Amino acid sequence: MTPRIDAHQHFWRYRPQAFPWISDAMPALRRDFLPDDLLPRLAAQRLEGCIAVQARQSLEETLFLLALAEAHPQVRGVVGWLPLASPQLADLLEPLQARRALRGFRHLVQDEANPAAWLSQPALTEGMRLIQSRGYLYELLVTHRHLAAAAAFAARHDRHWLVLDHLGKPDIARGAAHWARQIAPLAALPHVACKLSGLVTEAPGGQWTPEQLRPFFDAALEAFGPQRLLFGSDWPVCLLAAEYDAVAGLCEQALAGLSEPERAAIWGGNACRLYALQEPDYAPQPDR
Repeated sequence: MTPRIDAHQHFWRYRPQAFPWISDAMPALRRDFLPDDLLPRLAAQRLEGCIAVQARQSLEETLFLLALAEAHPQVRGVVGWLPLASPQLADLLEPLQARRALRGFRHLVQDEANPAAWLSQPALTEGMRLIQSRGYLYELLVTHRHLAAAAAFAARHDRHWLVLDHLGKPDIARGAAHWARQIAPLAALPHVACKLSGLVTEAPGGQWTPEQLRPFFDAALEAFGPQRLLFGSDWPVCLLAAEYDAVAGLCEQALAGLSEPERAAIWGGNACRLYALQEPDYAPQPDR
């Protein structure tokens, strides 16, 4: 039976200076969030594991997440951070390759002063070639303002999977049809997948209804198909707008019309495939 996997959540030991993006307006996030906090929520939704994703640009955090994965088998994989544009990238990556839970990397591109320029820098091209040649995927974190730049970036880097986080943070107020037009160039690339995550916090003021967000699920299914979509809770960030069970319930309702194999793919099968979670030694897959 296909495992059910939450493909996007975070752990941290909260220190204000380490997480400047967590503002005073986010009191719900200003504390520690660790596996013991998440595991009952996974169990309540019949989820057997999760992917822990970086939340700050720090090798220290990557090592912290890998240690959590080694101590908690439910943490099936880690998407960490390394300075992908650094000439020292190969040296930094070398000792990490033995860490079986490491499945990919991410950068907080949305927080860069010029995300499009960051994605197009030549040094990053070299870094992407290196990590893709080693079988690591890359997760794209951008907002709807930079989806065109993200599509150009993705077209240049097709040697392994790229995963778009949070549907590219759509402009909810402009509607799903507008987002569908924006996302089409990315969705046309067969090596790009998309996480059904983060929508509740993109709703204006964190106020959302299922009727408001359901069209984005429908548009994502139309664009990517069930074989390139993954469920992600974005816990604990989702707590700014919804409890874990509400996020999972929203996705369950949105996917209710699919076949059982299609639902199983989105709820875990695709995560197992993209993150190579069922490889016996968890080693990165060779180039596709």
